[in-house]
Amino acid sequence: MSVEVTNETAWQIDGKIFSDLGVWVMSQMRVSTQSDLTIMFVDPDPIAQLHMRWMNLEGPTDVMSFPMDELRPGDGKTVMEGVLGDIVICPWVAAQQAAAAGHSTMQEMLLLTIHGILHLLGYDHVDEGEDKRRMRAREKEIMRLLDV
Repeated sequence: MSVEVTNETAWQIDGKIFSDLGVWVMSQMRVSTQSDLTIMFVDPDPIAQLHMRWMNLEGPTDVMSFPMDELRPGDGKTVMEGVLGDIVICPWVAAQQAAAAGHSTMQEMLLLTIHGILHLLGYDHVDEGEDKRRMRAREKEIMRLLDV
């Protein structure tokens, strides 16, 4: 499995932490260890441009996900393999959200990484229905297993 982490910000980001997290979350979701994932940390302007281009929404956001092979979690018998996709995270937005939530920026960026991977695997939260409840439950379960 290849998890590439790039940091295009002034923030000190330990790429190994996020690479290891990506590998671990994919294994929890039964995605092949041969699958590829890219995690990018960017400033507010670049993510705001992506936000406008792909979502038609103004301003920076916390995380965006760009799936490639539309992989889905394995079922225990089948392990999915391919290019999972790209996650783009903005540490500045993460820091604001962390302060509002009362936890660390690192914890927020770990959550955003998990959140982004779940999006790449087809989870969504567009509406307030079952999809959102399912995604939030999975995030909480993974964070609990991670013991963060």
